[in-house]
Amino acid sequence: MGDLRARQLRRNMTEAEKRLWSRLRSNRLGAHFRRQHRVGPYIVDFACLERKLFVEVDGGQHNEPDGLAHDARRTGFLRRDGYTVLRFWNNDVLARTDDVVETIWHHLNPANR
Repeated sequence: MGDLRARQLRRNMTEAEKRLWSRLRSNRLGAHFRRQHRVGPYIVDFACLERKLFVEVDGGQHNEPDGLAHDARRTGFLRRDGYTVLRFWNNDVLARTDDVVETIWHHLNPANR
């Protein structure tokens, strides 16, 4: 079920996810990312497994009480396995793509901070 859902999410990415994916794909930041990757019971927007980094692109529903609670549970689950979770709002990805990509790059390359 999760693999089917991940496949559907890959086919129906938001504009913000599409824009960010165009900057993350093909090792453009020196690291391999997967999109809509299943991790346990969750599907993360972008995963760099070898660097233990997940990137989430969130819409307004994530700012509602149910969304906030779900995200807190999910982030806790992912961090227990040693992953870093970066979250960006859709509008930030769309309006400040270069800044978002730079933030991701710095997390991938902590010596260059």
